[in-house]
Amino acid sequence: MIPPAPAAAAPDAPSFSTGRFRAEREADWIAFDALLTRLEKKGAKGLSSEELLQLPTLYRATLSSLSIARATSLDKALLGHLEALSMRGYFLIYGVRQSRLDRLAGFFARDWPLAVQAVWKETVIIALIILLGMATSWSLVASDPEWFYNFVPEELAGGRDPRASVEFLQGTMGHGKAADEGTEGALHVFATYLFTHNSGVSIMSFALGFAFGIPTMMLEYYQGISLGAMVAVFAGKGLGADFGGWLFIHGTTELFAAALSGAAGLRIGAAVVFPGARSRLQAASDAGRTAGKVMVGVILMLLVAGLLEGFGRQLITDTALRYGIGTAMLLFWLAYYYLPRRGAAA
Repeated sequence: MIPPAPAAAAPDAPSFSTGRFRAEREADWIAFDALLTRLEKKGAKGLSSEELLQLPTLYRATLSSLSIARATSLDKALLGHLEALSMRGYFLIYGVRQSRLDRLAGFFARDWPLAVQAVWKETVIIALIILLGMATSWSLVASDPEWFYNFVPEELAGGRDPRASVEFLQGTMGHGKAADEGTEGALHVFATYLFTHNSGVSIMSFALGFAFGIPTMMLEYYQGISLGAMVAVFAGKGLGADFGGWLFIHGTTELFAAALSGAAGLRIGAAVVFPGARSRLQAASDAGRTAGKVMVGVILMLLVAGLLEGFGRQLITDTALRYGIGTAMLLFWLAYYYLPRRGAAA
């Protein structure tokens, strides 16, 4: 009895060898790779109209080869090559391609403000904590001036303490006769300390947010302590309004940045404590993407505050104008962050 002839193998059947598979299809892969390389180096302008039309066709052919390679369990090296080529083709053909300038513009126009909007609850909480720190030290110093020396080191106070005269304190702010006698620069030491202190605490409060947000809230409370003590000294001498103007011109930006840095840290801490259906690591990672965008903005805000402190406050001594500039900056930040925008925060 003559055995039946074996059935003819179907095209692209699993019995195909790797060599035969390559011989039939490798020309398309090489052509696709060459077009992708030119697209990466020169962009769409580097391809002719015919080559641009070939791209999706060669992409589909590569995907077809990848599908067959997976189904027929061909060698891993070939499978890896096709997967990498297909992924590369997907991102170059269908992915969003932006220049660095476009990405930078998108960050300022959309990503940064939306990230700040996403942490608005945490921002309110941190702002209240800073105000609580100020209120605590202010009330203690107002009731007993000796408390001042527990909050502001004497070497940093530089004579701006409860024992100072009204004339001396006026001079440190650029007002009165004492300003002409060299005391105008005395308060600048405290200003430099305050800026450095707030910048350092802002970064630390964000970095320690992963510890359930507790160090963040403690540091932000500490933010307001030295400031509240100094306010109490000037207010006790009847100079509260002048000191407020001296502080306001840069403080609205600087303290806003401090509140945002604390909010970023608190967002991560809250994600760790209340991860929901996600793992704590995943929740912290998701929160970190939003918090990271906020912190990039915080650094820029601190730079703006430094410019206002170093130039604007020294050149402008009129109290009303100082309040006006500080208020304008606060309104600018509020409008920039919280006016409605399309899309949602990351």
